[in-house]
Amino acid sequence: MAALDAAGGYQSRGALGRGRSTVDAARGVDLLVIATPDDAVRDVAAAVTPVATTTVIHLSGSLGLDVLVTHPRRGSLHPLVPMPNATIGAQRLRSGITFAVAGDPLTRLLAESLGGRVVEVDDRSRTAYHAAASIAANHLVALIGQVERVAATAGLPLDAFAGLMRAATDDAFALGPRRALTGPAVRGDWTTVEGHRVALAGMPGHRTELAAYDAMVGLARRLSMDTAAVPDTVLAGDADAEQVA
Repeated sequence: MAALDAAGGYQSRGALGRGRSTVDAARGVDLLVIATPDDAVRDVAAAVTPVATTTVIHLSGSLGLDVLVTHPRRGSLHPLVPMPNATIGAQRLRSGITFAVAGDPLTRLLAESLGGRVVEVDDRSRTAYHAAASIAANHLVALIGQVERVAATAGLPLDAFAGLMRAATDDAFALGPRRALTGPAVRGDWTTVEGHRVALAGMPGHRTELAAYDAMVGLARRLSMDTAAVPDTVLAGDADAEQVA
């Protein structure tokens, strides 16, 4: 709530922590935010006495509005940004990030008050949306962890690859993933790919490392051949795309 307080126009009444009754939490406020772990949202919402004029929202990316079914005004607001602690979280919430919203119009107003971009995600699309979010954050960090482990076998620190990773990410957003993709799997340099696999096979935990590498090679090949996902105007004059096709 610190981010909303800083945005102006809102005044927080504070938080109700563990062990405190939430029965009357919706009384005397316009908005009640349930910021518990996903598994607890339904039970916490059910314990709160509904108030017709109070909007109750949760911050879960994976849950729909059904977990708030006892409340007449309900919504969800999920910020698409990692928040490792309260200080960094409050800063990032006001940095122009994307918010996935659903339900009561107040959720959109909250996101806009924080200067965010708003996308509507209904209950039917919630699981796919959250899977994409998990891949974008959790899986990406796990992949960087693999970079760190493999780089260490060559005596190199992770930050030696920082420029490469940032440039590749920037290219993916600027050009689209298909046009930004480079590397041996795209070119069909299978001798190089097999050399990578041999190197990984000599590492501790090699089965996991190889499985991850092989999976990403497969995704790279799929992306390189997925011309149907790229507009014709983008592929026009793309020599690499023509060679792959």
